[in-house]
Amino acid sequence: MNLLFPLFAVLIWSLNAVVSKAAAGAIDPAAISFYRWLLALVTLTPFILPSVWRNRAEIKKYWWKFMILGLLGMVLYQSLAYYAAHTVSALFMGIIASLIPLLTVLISLVVLSVVPTVGIAVGSLVSLGGLIWLVSSGHPELLLQQGVGMGELMMFAASASYALYGVLTKRWAIPVPNWQSLYLQIIFGVVMLVPNFLMANDVQLNEHNIPLVLFAGIPASIIAPFLWIKGVHHLGANLATIFMNLTPIFTAVIAVLFLHEQLHSYHLIGGGITLIGVILAQRLRTPLFGRREPTLLVEDKQES
Repeated sequence: MNLLFPLFAVLIWSLNAVVSKAAAGAIDPAAISFYRWLLALVTLTPFILPSVWRNRAEIKKYWWKFMILGLLGMVLYQSLAYYAAHTVSALFMGIIASLIPLLTVLISLVVLSVVPTVGIAVGSLVSLGGLIWLVSSGHPELLLQQGVGMGELMMFAASASYALYGVLTKRWAIPVPNWQSLYLQIIFGVVMLVPNFLMANDVQLNEHNIPLVLFAGIPASIIAPFLWIKGVHHLGANLATIFMNLTPIFTAVIAVLFLHEQLHSYHLIGGGITLIGVILAQRLRTPLFGRREPTLLVEDKQES
């Protein structure tokens, strides 16, 4: 039963990648980014604001950290994904999102001074090969002629932003309960999203995009984090994190069924190689230089 918590959380986040792609033709990226987090903020306020107010003295000490986390997790991560969805497929988005655990480990080498392992070294090279195959649609030589598209770069930047978010969350270990922390990050995120929202050409809500905003604002931003936190609590971060490797699989199935995207051989080859690299980085923990490796896990995935 406890396995269902992270399983359904990952399923919701995979659905959200498809929703992001569907939103590309239905609503401006700046609009859905703002509406999503505004909806989450309004929904959480009756439940979280009283405890935030009681804890305000402690919270004031860390306001700038909540602001940075809000920038990385709410503003950059999902906003970049919404913009990337205009030029890349949901399949591609799911595969790149699966790199987040590996990117988290790579960033932690610098920020947390984590000891490099055989898995990190080998997994990084393997995932890089898979990523090159995926981005080039199975023709790596074309990258030398055409380069990498803006959508691909934005999706990679989005994943790197969330990886940095996870590393800073672990490094700072802010002594504030998870839901209060998430709520404060959302507040800063909404505030920072306002300028881009005001500059957008069309922010109108209609019968076509309201369901997309509702899904992004409630299941993806509130229900999935709740399930993930429960999963980590019952199973531990090590076991729960394994379920994140299902993201590209779930996303691919949903994208093919509901968006009728074409699943090509380069998706299977590139995505499979990339995923193998991520798994190697997670599982092979032998230190490269003979020192014991500190445990590094993706413990808090609060939104996607």
